[in-house]
Amino acid sequence: MLRLRHILAVAVLLLSSCMRWEYGEQEQFNMLGRGVFITAEGNFTYGGASLSYYQPDSKHLENEVFQRANAMRLGDVAQSMVVRNGIGWVVVNNSHIIFAIDTETFREVGRITDLPSPRYIAFVSDEKAYVSQIDSDRIIIVNPKKFEITGEIVCPMTTPYRTGSTEQMVIVGDYLYVACWSYQKRILKIDTRTDKVVGYNDIGIQPKSIVVDKNGKLWVASDGGFEGNVIGYEPARLYRLNPENLEVERHFDLGLNATDDATRSASRLKINDSGDTLYWIDGGVWRMATDATELPAEPFVKPITGVGRCLYYALGVAPETEEVYVGDAIDYQQRSVVYRYSKEGELLDSFTAGVIVGDFCWK
Repeated sequence: MLRLRHILAVAVLLLSSCMRWEYGEQEQFNMLGRGVFITAEGNFTYGGASLSYYQPDSKHLENEVFQRANAMRLGDVAQSMVVRNGIGWVVVNNSHIIFAIDTETFREVGRITDLPSPRYIAFVSDEKAYVSQIDSDRIIIVNPKKFEITGEIVCPMTTPYRTGSTEQMVIVGDYLYVACWSYQKRILKIDTRTDKVVGYNDIGIQPKSIVVDKNGKLWVASDGGFEGNVIGYEPARLYRLNPENLEVERHFDLGLNATDDATRSASRLKINDSGDTLYWIDGGVWRMATDATELPAEPFVKPITGVGRCLYYALGVAPETEEVYVGDAIDYQQRSVVYRYSKEGELLDSFTAGVIVGDFCWK
C-alpha cells in the first residue's frame, strides 16, 4: 500500500487540491481529563480521514469527533497529530492542511493551508514550528500563533529519484533531527536558531521513524525499502546515532521473518516517557531496552489470532502508564480495531475506530 502511495502521490496532489469540506450542524463536546486522540487516515484520495477520542479510565469512545464538532469532514489522509498547550494540531497530508482544534471541545481554532504534502509537525516555540513533507525537499517553517507559513528549508537529498522526502522529526536542544524517508537514506541535523542544515549522514535505506532516549541518543528505524526499489532493498534496521556527528554507534539487523520468506520491517518506532524502552511494529509489537545488546527473541504483543486477517499498522505508548495502543488496519478497507495493553502485556480493552488508524496522541 505504501508503495502504491508513492507512485500515485504526484497525480493525487493535483486532484486533491479540489477537496471540499461539507458543512452541516455542529455537536457540543466538553471532554475534560485524560484522553487519547486517534487519527485515521481513511483510504487514499477518498477524503475519509477521521478523528476519534478515547478516555481509558472510563473506556469511553467517541468516533468522528472532528466532523461532529465542526460539521465538516476532516479531509484526505490524517497523517499525525500533536497536542501543545491545549491545542491539537492535526496534519492532513493529502488535503495540504493542518487543523488546530481545542482539545476539550474539538472545535477548530485555526488552520494552516497551502502546504505541499505535510506529514509531521515539530514545535520550537509557540511562534515557530517545522512541517515535514513527503513529496518535497523542503521543510516548511510556520508560525502556529498566526497560522502562517513563514519560510522553508531546502534539504540536501540522498538520491535524485524523487523530488525529496522528509518524515518524522525530533528536537533535541537547539537542533532538529529529520529522517528522510521515501527513496532516501539520510538523517539531517538542522540548527533551529538559523534554520540551516549543519550536518547529515546516510544510513540504511528509507529511515522513517526517529526518537531520542534518556541519554540524548537518537534511535532511527529504517524499513529497508522494497524489492525492485531503485535505491536498493535490504533488511530493516534499528540504529543508534550520536546526535553530535550523526555517526552510527550501534545497529540491529532485523533479518528474516518467522516464515523465512520476507524481510522484517520496523515501523512506528516509539519510546516510553522514561526514555529507556523502545517499541516498534514488525508483525507484532516488539519492545527493547535502549541499553540492550541484542534484539528480543519474541514480540511483546503477538498479532491477534482467530479473528481473520490481522495487520498491525499504528502504535502508541501512553505517557506515565506506558500502556500500549495498537491499531489493526485489517484490510485497509474496513474500520480499524484498536487494542489497548498494559505495560505487562495484558489486553485491557479493544474498540473500533476509523479506517486505517495511523497515530495516537495524548492530552
